[in-house]
Amino acid sequence: MDSQTITAAAAGTFELGDLPVHRIGFGAMRLTGSAAFHHGTPSDRERSIAVLRRAVELGVNHIDTAAFYFSSLRSANELINSALAPYPDDLVIVTKVGPYRAYDGEWATSARPEDLRGHVEENLRQLGRDHLDVVNLRRMPRYDSVAEHFGALAELREAGLIRHLGISNVTARHLAEAQAIAPVICVQNRYALDRPDPDSDELLRVCGEQGIAFVPFYAVAGEAGEQGATTDHDEDVRAVARAHGASPAQIRIAWTLHQGPHVLAIPGTGNPDHLTQNVAAGAIRLTDEELKRLDSRRHEAG
Repeated sequence: MDSQTITAAAAGTFELGDLPVHRIGFGAMRLTGSAAFHHGTPSDRERSIAVLRRAVELGVNHIDTAAFYFSSLRSANELINSALAPYPDDLVIVTKVGPYRAYDGEWATSARPEDLRGHVEENLRQLGRDHLDVVNLRRMPRYDSVAEHFGALAELREAGLIRHLGISNVTARHLAEAQAIAPVICVQNRYALDRPDPDSDELLRVCGEQGIAFVPFYAVAGEAGEQGATTDHDEDVRAVARAHGASPAQIRIAWTLHQGPHVLAIPGTGNPDHLTQNVAAGAIRLTDEELKRLDSRRHEAG
């Protein structure tokens, strides 16, 4: 597989509300350093800007970000603004609100509903936009219900600051709760080949039935999470990778996309070579036998 010539179009398309995007997108979390947030060392600014511009050249038109994606020297939103503004007409930038990090980088109390306008306006300021394409409400564990927070975002949508709404870190119950308030066009949950999760499996199914985009995060990182892509690949993943002349990380992305036509992948990286490989993973077509082999290991892990 010649990764250098494959674009994001190879993964196909899906619509975030009325916004068509390629199913391979880009997650901005890893732009700011060798690991997320305050972990690792800050990235080289010019390299991160080059990665963003190359992503767009490769057809990526869906970028996932947040104002709380920053390291001691880098802000993902600032990098996106500097690299890509004025933005291409077809570029969809998705952000999220709810969690909050203070200026020193430490996690602070998550947002109350009345705080969310400030969070939205900070994303607008950093990105240099007059509205946000999509805003995900990231549910924090301390809040069992999403109604009050999602209602506050629905009001900002009515005011024209937000075009579409999504939710993150939720169950099917939370999705129904949000839908009773305003349309939900995407759900973003942790979901990975080596991380069985019956609740997210159910949510994946419900989203598919309702035409809602399901957007897994940490699909490549797996259990490594904030630290970056896992290197702990079992032999089944490695065997499928060898059969396709691909890397285990590419197989993890391909498996993610095979979970349904409504599934969008947002692998993130600050490495130009990894970016090219991630985008090329959208062209990998796994056989039924390969999917059965990978799925069986996932169920065994559970």
